[in-house]
Amino acid sequence: MTAAPLAHAAGPPPTSPDPRLWNADLAPAKERRWKVYDIFALWMSDVHNLGNYTFAAGLFVLGLSAWQVFTALLFGFVLIYAGMNLMGRIGQRTGVPFPVVARISFGTFGANLPALIRAVIAIFWYGIQTYLASVAITVLVLAIDPGLKPWTEHGFLGLHALGWACFLALWLVQALILTKGMESVRRFQDWCGPAIWVVMLALAVWILAAGHWNISLTSNPKALSTGEQFRQWFGAVGLILSIYGTLMLNFCDFSRFAPDQKTVRRGNFWGLPINSTAFALLSVFITAGSLQVFGEAITDPAALLARVHSTPVLIAGALTFAVATMGVNIVANFVSPAYDLANIWPKRISFTVGGMISAVAALCVLPWKLYSSPAVVNYFLGGLGAFLGPLFGIMIVDYYLIRRGKVDVDALFVADSSSPYHYRRGVNPRALVTFLPTAALSAVIALVPAFAPAAPYSWFIGTASAALLYRAVSRAH
Repeated sequence: MTAAPLAHAAGPPPTSPDPRLWNADLAPAKERRWKVYDIFALWMSDVHNLGNYTFAAGLFVLGLSAWQVFTALLFGFVLIYAGMNLMGRIGQRTGVPFPVVARISFGTFGANLPALIRAVIAIFWYGIQTYLASVAITVLVLAIDPGLKPWTEHGFLGLHALGWACFLALWLVQALILTKGMESVRRFQDWCGPAIWVVMLALAVWILAAGHWNISLTSNPKALSTGEQFRQWFGAVGLILSIYGTLMLNFCDFSRFAPDQKTVRRGNFWGLPINSTAFALLSVFITAGSLQVFGEAITDPAALLARVHSTPVLIAGALTFAVATMGVNIVANFVSPAYDLANIWPKRISFTVGGMISAVAALCVLPWKLYSSPAVVNYFLGGLGAFLGPLFGIMIVDYYLIRRGKVDVDALFVADSSSPYHYRRGVNPRALVTFLPTAALSAVIALVPAFAPAAPYSWFIGTASAALLYRAVSRAH
């Protein structure tokens, strides 16, 4: 399998690029500094957060044993590992970010469709993740200094004063990191990813000691029939694929900085099936311990940490949760819209400008109001998220099966009909004909109550249906 020469990664395309398609951030990566540890740390940054902890703990609360959660998530992360390697190879070979990779299958201007879908999802979740972390910080701050309670009695735009202070503090620190570009992102996630392990291991030892050094991994708070256990197990696999389908789509944003494909594969291996499954198992272990020690399964690590009556531990925990959330936000919810928005107007919007637009938009949407609205989270964000599977299916089939890995990187920055990616006025009609019905199918399965049993598999169904349809449509032409 061949691809465009890696010499293109040394700078701007040698042909005259169209300013509507090119800027220095969208051009092939100039330097390939990301090593195995950088990719591994990226996954630690993405996985080690409150949401993934609660997801794994929630599976335990629903009735799966710790070992069932472990096997389900291990299987899911192996599938994710394979998908990340497929998209990672494209980024590493071409050296360009996701919206430019999308031009291969959607057209030079048609690529704005997948880019905007991915950007909107990321912006909303950027705000929501920052808000959820600020809630955890608020809980711990009040545990450290109960005298701040009056700050929670008056609010503005639906958030009390202490909540605003914690939210804005997190928002400002993230914005500061983001203004320094991708190299700053690499350096930040290299150390923030491992940070949460310190608190997690400390929590595990504490809960183990409180449980007299004997925590059961076979019991659970809810008895399930054998059939229901199978349903929950496969549902967990489907949901973990849906969660990581967002980053799977734009993993090329990071793999473009790796010197070779071996680096990407090894970093993904240690970061996904190994580290991610270990983190999930430790989350379940701590939750099982909370059930044994306190008589209830506590799925919020901040709430559990608040029961530790030690101010230094609470301060360390608050800082660690803040760092962990900034890590996942930067990896999953900042880099993508920064590139996606730059792709819309390259002449005026750089990576940094696109990132700051995303950060400001995430603040302006008042994420605490979004999160408190099930309709918004389930129907709007859930519906958009269902579109990611078809996008992934189209792009993978186009690159590997239609083009056999052969891409003219220079032509991705040419806007006229001389480019093979111009298609029809810059849009590939075959990609649209495939995307529209399969995205609708995926959204219906994800959102319509009648299809609730199949909802966890909406990403997989969308990916498979789009891949098959795009292959058929391409053969017919």
